[in-house]
Amino acid sequence: MKETRYFYDPQLSGSLPEEEARHAVRVLRMAEGDEINIMDGNGSFHRAVITVAANHRCLYKVTESEPQERLWNGHIHLAIAPTKLNDRMEWLAEKATEIGWDEVTFLDCQFSERSTIKTERIGKIVVSAAKQSHKAWMPRVNDMTPFRDFVLQQENKPRQQNFICHCYEGDKPFLMQQVTPTADALVMVGPEGDFSVSEVEFALEHGFTEVSLGKSRLRTETAGLAAVHMMQIVKRS
Repeated sequence: MKETRYFYDPQLSGSLPEEEARHAVRVLRMAEGDEINIMDGNGSFHRAVITVAANHRCLYKVTESEPQERLWNGHIHLAIAPTKLNDRMEWLAEKATEIGWDEVTFLDCQFSERSTIKTERIGKIVVSAAKQSHKAWMPRVNDMTPFRDFVLQQENKPRQQNFICHCYEGDKPFLMQQVTPTADALVMVGPEGDFSVSEVEFALEHGFTEVSLGKSRLRTETAGLAAVHMMQIVKRS
């Protein structure tokens, strides 16, 4: 049985992007006449045949296009303060893509351990995970955004449910019991030191709902993945 390879070309240009072409030709030793699958990241897979494979070039011809059905309802968006160690955010990006999400935004909060993150590298990890897990829609990776600016940006999105997770005392409803299956959903997860009290209050004043991810105290990347998984479970039902 011959394995079909998946490659990402958002432009569906007939020529694989340089990095994809290099992987196909130099690493996988693919040649003219080999079959590949092209992902456009916008909901379709495309069967194709390689027409030219030389050096860093890989040209292809699409033979069949296959629109895919969405695997979940609504838009799943995680906004999270990045951890001090980059590899934890890279792990989160990979695993959340395998599970399924639509968008990630990195937050610069009062207690954030870092104010910059290499979104280009995160993007490459997301592309690799999407290809490996055969996701027809490519998640969007956003740059670091100041917390308050991000909260204000959500005010004109009436179809979106906005949630904030924090560890301060008080009765908070369980996220899975609050997510509506057909609505868009955004969950914010803070840094290891949590959101500040003023940040939580600011979010609540601007329409966010405080929620719990359960009784266990989770690390930032674990909380982010748990939130994505919970939204997935509800939106697949």
